[in-house]
Amino acid sequence: MTAHYGRHISHPDLARLKDLRLLRELAYVDGRWTAGRDADVIEVEDPATGQGIAWVAKLDAEATGQAVDAAQRAFAAWAALLPQERAAYLKRWHELMLAAKEDLALIMTLEQGKPIAESRGEIDYAASFIEWYAEEAKRLNVESVTSHLPGAEMIVQRAPLGVVGVATPWNFPSAMLTRKAAAALAAGCTVVAHPSSQTPLSALALAELADRAGLPAGVVNVLTGDARAIVGRLCEDARVRAMSFTGSTEIGRMIAAQCAPTMKRLVMELGGHAPLIIFADADLDRAVDIAIGAKFATSGQDCLAANRIYVERPIYAAFCKAFAARVEALRVGPGLAEGTDIGPLMHKRAVEKVDAQVQDALAHGARCLTGGSRHPSGALFYAPTLLVDVPDNALIMQEETFGPVAAVTAFDTEAEVIARANDTEYGLVAYVVTRDGARMLRLGRALEYGMVAVNRVKITGAPIPFGGMKQSGLGREGSRHGLEAFTELKYLCLDAA
Repeated sequence: MTAHYGRHISHPDLARLKDLRLLRELAYVDGRWTAGRDADVIEVEDPATGQGIAWVAKLDAEATGQAVDAAQRAFAAWAALLPQERAAYLKRWHELMLAAKEDLALIMTLEQGKPIAESRGEIDYAASFIEWYAEEAKRLNVESVTSHLPGAEMIVQRAPLGVVGVATPWNFPSAMLTRKAAAALAAGCTVVAHPSSQTPLSALALAELADRAGLPAGVVNVLTGDARAIVGRLCEDARVRAMSFTGSTEIGRMIAAQCAPTMKRLVMELGGHAPLIIFADADLDRAVDIAIGAKFATSGQDCLAANRIYVERPIYAAFCKAFAARVEALRVGPGLAEGTDIGPLMHKRAVEKVDAQVQDALAHGARCLTGGSRHPSGALFYAPTLLVDVPDNALIMQEETFGPVAAVTAFDTEAEVIARANDTEYGLVAYVVTRDGARMLRLGRALEYGMVAVNRVKITGAPIPFGGMKQSGLGREGSRHGLEAFTELKYLCLDAA
């Protein structure tokens, strides 16, 4: 295949970029930009219009091995730096991200489709992880152990694991990379990252900024190309000591199996199927606000999205009426259009899955109060939809949706709704709306989820441990726990007699 590098200038909205060098098409390996051996390419399209944005390099397993070579060569020197020195590189990277915020948000909206306001918010969110871990790098303290042996002094240290493989999804193309990579880099590890082939431009722009920040060659590598070849090679390479992945539970299981022969550390944020439980004592307007935010952010394409909304029967009818009015008012359109609330879905399969879940729910007796069909804005747009009276055996109550469809059902007792909310293999996040303080504590204990949000939607951020229970993942990202995930405990016993 003949490469088409440079053809990205045909997309009219790219004229809004202030810094065209942020639109990179080559992969970043060992401090250099590379097209790979065969110069094969992958086209990146704007999901709002289907128009091509750019062609990026399609690297293979051999190129992945070369990136691991580079990361392994760079590891010893990077790990030997003082934490303050690694922090200085990260702080510079953080500053450059914030300075390029508008361009980074534009690139994200073009390749991912989310409304531009959400893209700006993601850039802030993504940058916050770099800043947090720049500071946290200096807090990996040595631990002294009270000796149980005569004449011995005991010390426990945290040593960086080595090369870390990173695989990121298309729905948060910047934040998922920085949340993983910044923690690994702060710990003293080097990184080989593979972004989704549908949204690689955001990751390549971050690689450009990392290069400008002066990170040494080989410390950060970004490989675009076929996920099976690249991630498969990272999994089988014994020099890669950890794999950090965000994506579906199905793919997570495959990666875990591929990593088993080399006994890698696994950090995985997998599927979600979040319940939103609204009790009768809730303020109705606030409950509707929370439902809108928990369901329709990122056009519903979010592992934290409320997939099942349970409303206590005394306020069920009033909630459904008020919620329907708000859903119907959501504005659908391209992410760059002013005032857009709901952008396009990522690909045709997503639209088909959403529509299939809607039709299945209706076949099971649910009622559609608004939406329920594709939207005329384009092939990948789906109308914001509200389904009510949805039975638990409908697909949408059993599977993650990843689209702008809210499914609402009634409940009668606290014990009942806890059992229904926990009846899933997933356990990432749950939402509760109530004014009863004792109930908040009871639900916090009883819900089998790694994160529980009470009377609010936004709960994530760099200082908190992000992750789930059951089939929703392994380990935690963010907080000091996210840094420790890329370290190994090392025990020293010194003869002091």
